[in-house]
Amino acid sequence: QVQLVESGGGSVQAGGSLKLSCAYTGASPSMGWFRQVPLKGREGVAAIDSHGATIYSNSVKGRFAISQDNGVKALFLQMNSLKPEDTAMYYCAADLRGPRMTPIQALHPNTDVTALAAASWGQGTQVTVSS
Repeated sequence: QVQLVESGGGSVQAGGSLKLSCAYTGASPSMGWFRQVPLKGREGVAAIDSHGATIYSNSVKGRFAISQDNGVKALFLQMNSLKPEDTAMYYCAADLRGPRMTPIQALHPNTDVTALAAASWGQGTQVTVSS
């Protein structure tokens, strides 16, 4: 199982930027970032596969960018133009799962990242955006 440790969360004003990092061990064909607010389920916002294909939720498309450095085994989420509604606990995830928990080996442009799950999770890092 992949082990994941996030860092880089914090508080920022609306319009600002933050970069989340996730150090991981092992390997996974697909990885992603999810976020969760109180009383709601965890929802995918960005994902990347081993070929470098990326997908984003509509709510963050054009503002967030996911990237991966396999040399140092790190996953990143660059978040720009942050909004108060981006406030959430952010989780790094590996071994993404689609419907019926089918392993995701490759991402397709029409894959709905908000509908994905994962087999491995980090502990989460809080992002707070004030207006």
